[in-house]
Amino acid sequence: MKKFALAAALMAAVGFTGMTHSAIAADLTLRISLQLPMKSHLGQNLLMFKNEVEEKSNGDIAVEIYDSAQLYKDKEVPAAVGSGAIEMGVASLTRYVGDVPAVDVFYQPFLLDSEEKVRAAVAKGSPVRGPLDEAIADTGATVLWWQAYGGSIMLSNGGPIKGPEGLKGQKVRVFSKTQGDFISAAGGAPTLISGSEQYIAYQRGTVDVGMTGMSGVKSRQLWEVMDTVTATNDADVEFIVVINTDFWNGLSDAQRDIISTAAMNAEKDVRDRMSSIEAEAYEEAKANGMTVYTPTEEEMAAWREVAKPVYEEFLSHTGDLGKQVFDAASKL
Repeated sequence: MKKFALAAALMAAVGFTGMTHSAIAADLTLRISLQLPMKSHLGQNLLMFKNEVEEKSNGDIAVEIYDSAQLYKDKEVPAAVGSGAIEMGVASLTRYVGDVPAVDVFYQPFLLDSEEKVRAAVAKGSPVRGPLDEAIADTGATVLWWQAYGGSIMLSNGGPIKGPEGLKGQKVRVFSKTQGDFISAAGGAPTLISGSEQYIAYQRGTVDVGMTGMSGVKSRQLWEVMDTVTATNDADVEFIVVINTDFWNGLSDAQRDIISTAAMNAEKDVRDRMSSIEAEAYEEAKANGMTVYTPTEEEMAAWREVAKPVYEEFLSHTGDLGKQVFDAASKL
């Protein structure tokens, strides 16, 4: 809690010195913590939300975005929002795995292997997303919307990862427990590293390989420290925007309606643009000297074979909820 108190003090200081006239005049201020830079597509999505909320409320609701993990790292957001240290935050879905292990259904290798399946799974109230949103509510946070981040890929230096054999003895940056299980099954050594610490981990050689989303390569300019992308697309990467539940329940119906509508619009926009966002990221990576490698059919078959024990491990420790959402995802 000391961390949250210090961050709150910093937030107050930053907020005071950078306060806009609209924020000063507003009846209500929403502060959002984001680990990525504002230029990222998640940052721009938050900006869309901010503009709509402030416009529709006639300035009565102000939105302040604290990007680049200046207040909280990704892994700290669930506790910060749940405790009320900050009103809102953006976190990788897998950061809720400690409280809701079943969220890692989205990181089961190759389970959601098409855009159609992903869209069906992330639809509000779907048999996959619905139970997860409800379970996350028990942490003191209410899910406002999901932010698409694209497929998971692998980064390396000096050449691509040609199947599981290419990971043997390699230290690999992962961002979820399930990814760690996947890497271990392939013979690699997983290391959980926050997104905001990725760049320096690659730069210092803390890890040899990195798992991330392609859009993150662009927003963090990871081509400066890694030179090859292996397009495994082994999992669907999702972020969620959450708001403290007590704070949410204390808002008026009119305020909640404005915020909810803006959230739905932001969710639809980022989901609809995800394919083009990823395509642009691939092109920019190539323009900056990266090699993009598409695994062969034989290599993909080997990756899928390695993934089988990961499903069993997931089901063994996620209880009834894990089985429920896994079965629902398997039927998509």
